Amino acid sequence: MDANGRSLDRLAEDPHYQRLVRRRTAFGWTLTGLMLIVYFGFILLVAFAKPFMGSSLAGGATSVGIPLGLGVILFAIALTGLYVRRANRDFDAEMARIRAEFDA
Repeated sequence: MDANGRSLDRLAEDPHYQRLVRRRTAFGWTLTGLMLIVYFGFILLVAFAKPFMGSSLAGGATSVGIPLGLGVILFAIALTGLYVRRANRDFDAEMARIRAEFDA
C-alpha cells in the first residue's frame, strides 16, 4: 500500500495505465522489429552477397560493406533517440498525469 492507502494493484487495473503500457510495449516491439530487420538484412548480405559487400566503393579502398555496417550502427542510434524522444514527450507526460490522478 502507498502513503494514501491505495494499492499498486489498483493502479495496474487503471484503464489509462493499461493503455499506456500497451502503447509503450507496442512501440518498443515495433522498434525492435525494425532493428532486427536491418541487422539480419546486413548479416544476410554479408553471408550471401560477399562479392557485393566486398566490392570497391567508387574505386577506392573502402568496400560497400563498410558504409552499410556504419548505417546499421547509425540506425540503432537513431532508433534509440526516437524511443527516448517519444518516452520523454508522450509516455512520461502521460504517466505523470496518471500518477496525479491516482494520488488525488
